[in-house]
Amino acid sequence: MTSIIIPVLNEEASILKLLLYLKEYAQNANSLEVILVDGGSTDGTVPLITDFALAIHKPIIKIYSSEKGRGKQLQHGTTVATGELLYFLHADSYPPRNYDAHIAKAVKEGNPAGCFRMKFESWHPWLIIIGWFTRFSWKACRGGDQSQYITRDLYNEIGGYNTQIPIYEDYDLITRLYERGHYHVIPKWLKTSARRYHKKGVFRLQWFYIMIYWKKYKGASIDEIYQYYLSKCS
Repeated sequence: MTSIIIPVLNEEASILKLLLYLKEYAQNANSLEVILVDGGSTDGTVPLITDFALAIHKPIIKIYSSEKGRGKQLQHGTTVATGELLYFLHADSYPPRNYDAHIAKAVKEGNPAGCFRMKFESWHPWLIIIGWFTRFSWKACRGGDQSQYITRDLYNEIGGYNTQIPIYEDYDLITRLYERGHYHVIPKWLKTSARRYHKKGVFRLQWFYIMIYWKKYKGASIDEIYQYYLSKCS
């Protein structure tokens, strides 16, 4: 079984669309369980998921609560998941058709961790360029929006998500995988929302992200980086 783990927070406007998509575009929905981990939603996210889970039987859909924070929510999801293959997905990202089969094939071929290529749901030239670069295997081209698959054995081996850091928990996990030489980019395209870019301004937000990487490179503390992120990017 593959366990799809999705952190959610106030996603009532789009979460049912994602759940229907995951069911419709899986090659074998019977082999999936979807674990949604809520970080304290104040809208209708939780009751919507609960009602939807009761209405269908495959894939199995479960909703849990945890402390707010994507790393904490993702890690909590692994403690209740039953699959030997874990697939971490953001609530605004849509994997390619037959995504479950592509992941299983990659693992069978000796690639225990990796992601898909990514396209933004936008025709902005800069976002098209960013998406184009995700075809390459360079670590600099990686990010949580591309989703993340990993075998449970490897996840446990590297220690899982670091729940002590409030930001870039995805990149932290990816870095540890690259250090072990365990990373594969599946040559299929996932689509993700560009809403934050368009809300903040594409080049403006990109500049803030560059500044975060620069601060990290210069040795800034995680708290300093997080405060900058909250003030500029959230």
